[in-house]
Amino acid sequence: MPQTRPFSAKQGQTLFQPGQDCPGFLDLTKGSIRVTLTGASGREVVLYRVRPGEVCLQTFSCLVDGHTYGAEGTVEADIEGTLIPASQFRHQLEVDPDFRQKVLSSVALRFSEYQQLVEDVALTAFDARLAKALLRLADPDGTVHATHSALAAETASGRAYVTRRLAVFAQNGVVEQLPDGIAIKDKRALEQIAADTR
Repeated sequence: MPQTRPFSAKQGQTLFQPGQDCPGFLDLTKGSIRVTLTGASGREVVLYRVRPGEVCLQTFSCLVDGHTYGAEGTVEADIEGTLIPASQFRHQLEVDPDFRQKVLSSVALRFSEYQQLVEDVALTAFDARLAKALLRLADPDGTVHATHSALAAETASGRAYVTRRLAVFAQNGVVEQLPDGIAIKDKRALEQIAADTR
């Protein structure tokens, strides 16, 4: 049976793309992977992120059902982990109750996040989605190092609309647009916008 092996990749590296076969299950111990879907129009949306202890639904589907990848995975922060070959992954699911519970619990959590994504896109006002994205992506000093295009992918919208709404946020003193990102100036106000479910 093929053996597990250490795996690492640097920020910006593409791990998988639509149509590719899955080489195995990556058990992350460090870093983050951003999983995105790009439509025929070229518009991109962030589906979820994979961090240590979490499962990539794309990979899980490939390994369980033999599908190829349907989305793209990009290293967002340098990753380290263990790659479990596909055949060994299925065997370990069968014989290792702890491993099976860990995987299934993570899959259940991931589906909950999918449900939240659909709810946000379908039922939440855009300003609230944008505010949530800014709060989620901000570093400890309150700066968001993301382009307007990246924020459009985070909010399942268009870059031009993100730009217009950020301009309004800036006019209201909630954020300040910087050459390399966005500074959150009034976190409390941004949190109130994020909580608006209208």
